[in-house]
Amino acid sequence: MQPVNRTRGRRPAAALLALLLTAVLPGLAGCRKDAGPPVQIRIATGSPTAVYHAFGQSLATILNRELPNVRASVVVTPASAENVRLVGSGAAELGFTQADVLPAGPGADPAVAAVARVYDDLLHLVTTAASGVRTLADLRGRRVSVGAPGSGTEITVSRLLDVARLGGDGVRRERLGLDDSVAALREGRVDAFFFSGGLPVGAVAALASDRHVRMVDLGAWTEPLRARHPGFYVSRDIPRSVYGVDPVTTVANPNFLIVRADLPQRLVREVTRLLMERREELASAHPAAGRMSPRSAITTTPLPLHPGAAAWYRETKP
Repeated sequence: MQPVNRTRGRRPAAALLALLLTAVLPGLAGCRKDAGPPVQIRIATGSPTAVYHAFGQSLATILNRELPNVRASVVVTPASAENVRLVGSGAAELGFTQADVLPAGPGADPAVAAVARVYDDLLHLVTTAASGVRTLADLRGRRVSVGAPGSGTEITVSRLLDVARLGGDGVRRERLGLDDSVAALREGRVDAFFFSGGLPVGAVAALASDRHVRMVDLGAWTEPLRARHPGFYVSRDIPRSVYGVDPVTTVANPNFLIVRADLPQRLVREVTRLLMERREELASAHPAAGRMSPRSAITTTPLPLHPGAAAWYRETKP
């Protein structure tokens, strides 16, 4: 661990975290009565019925149990874009985001770094069997929920609709989160909704269990999206076993766990270690977490790995 830098130029938040870490991590000062106030780790997630939240809750439980003097908690958010903003501004320490939300190349936010690539989000286009919507083109003129403001879903869908020449007034857009989208489809207030998430999405599974829903195949749009926005999108299947409906191919997008770049290396190293070593426990909270591996976790373009995360991966040689 680097010695604490008490120079006047150091940012107060980083200095306080570094000081507190002398009592936080195993092998240092231990759990002492004079350990000081707990180190706060706020994890920016998403809808309570989606993957980010389940994953974040399980990760918070692990951090609270295994890192003395750390107090981890989850923050419910619209998801990716808002999570990046919260972590970058210092309003959260960790967060989940889709890769396509992040600025590419030299414009990447220096306040944010990556802990790991965790799994892939699959874009769901959900409608009812009675709607007559069978293809993306059938959305023209329809009422469609495109995701909540500040969500990764909204960004991906906006790109998709532009590529499909359904941008502008092509569809009647509603900007609803996952739970509100499901309710709106149930009540006939929208004809379809989009949501980007790891398999399975709990709210979609619940809807499919008591409504005759249809998933719309989007596989033909992966290459046009990749041509317009290189580096992110791939095709992935949603098999019948996930929701009990006809299988489809759709657009997928990597997900990252991100961190404030100024967090101490030793703390981030321990977060990375627990993220990887407790994969089985995390997978019990949501199957998407079980798809992580140290080998795939280090692929976080366009974000650099945090030095603490990079140190753990180097030591374990994924």
